[in-house]
Amino acid sequence: MSGGPGKVGIVLVSHSAAVAGAVADLARGLAGGGGLAPVAAAGGTPDGGLGTSSELITAAARVVDEGAGVALLVDLGSAVLTVKALLAEGDELPAGARLVDAPFVEGAVAALVTASAGGDLDAVAAAASEAYGYRKV
Repeated sequence: MSGGPGKVGIVLVSHSAAVAGAVADLARGLAGGGGLAPVAAAGGTPDGGLGTSSELITAAARVVDEGAGVALLVDLGSAVLTVKALLAEGDELPAGARLVDAPFVEGAVAALVTASAGGDLDAVAAAASEAYGYRKV
């Protein structure tokens, strides 16, 4: 890619492939038209069951990596542990990969909108984390 790194990539890690895929589709739809940052779902296990998979997470991170960092958003506890273990290993995920503390759905939308607008990894992580403050009443 010429002109430096591309956009921050987003990986959505869920215990369910259907949930991860649906949230990715929702974020893409709400983030708007062309120029979207790359987003990939890493849900469930390789055999289609519920759970998390290091292999699926690593593959998704490699797909979305454009050299500007990768934001990983997760749904539940063991997904956090799996991503933390991958980050601790140091060589499984692309350089600049980061676990983002954010609500899964709202954070995914905020992260994708910010990344698509050209925000750096810090801005993407901040936007996703700020989604905790979205009031519904």
